[in-house]
Amino acid sequence: MFALVESGSLTKMLNGNQGIQIGDLKYPRAIYTLWTEAERNAIGIYTVEMNESKKKDERWYFNTNITYAFSGGKVTGSYGDATAKAHADTLYTAQDETDGLGTEGDVKVEGLKTILIRDVKAQAEGELNRTDWYVVRKSEEDTAIPSAITTHRKAVRSKQAAMETSITNASDTPALETLYTRDEDGDRPLGEIPTLD
Repeated sequence: MFALVESGSLTKMLNGNQGIQIGDLKYPRAIYTLWTEAERNAIGIYTVEMNESKKKDERWYFNTNITYAFSGGKVTGSYGDATAKAHADTLYTAQDETDGLGTEGDVKVEGLKTILIRDVKAQAEGELNRTDWYVVRKSEEDTAIPSAITTHRKAVRSKQAAMETSITNASDTPALETLYTRDEDGDRPLGEIPTLD
């Protein structure tokens, strides 16, 4: 990304995919790829240097819009402080109901816990679906379910329950994020739904 600086102020953000006219002069889009930074700077076009020190994972946070500034011969784009997404559901209030927006006590906006628990349930369901045919066969033909399958299905349900409890017990959004943060071996505190080899 590039920025046009005129008289010491940012006047336009440029994506570099089309030419530009500055004053009476027209420049082709090739200036973004073939010209050096110094050559572009001489006509007032600067490469935007991003400062992402305050940017956070968008799964857990709302990042602010980027603000751009020109100082010291550089254009920088910076994020402000991120806001954690709600970990609990937001419910309709009595005033919402009075205003015809929804029924008091119903979920207005799902929080991360609801979304994450639904995801865990879907993962467990997907894994159990792989072996449901054993259960159907047992009910229709009274053919025994292999013990390894029974053990696996119990492990899936047990891990699902444990994962849901961990999510439910997380005190805030950073605690939820921690459950999903993988270590150097790729493991996360929340664990995974077991799968058949």
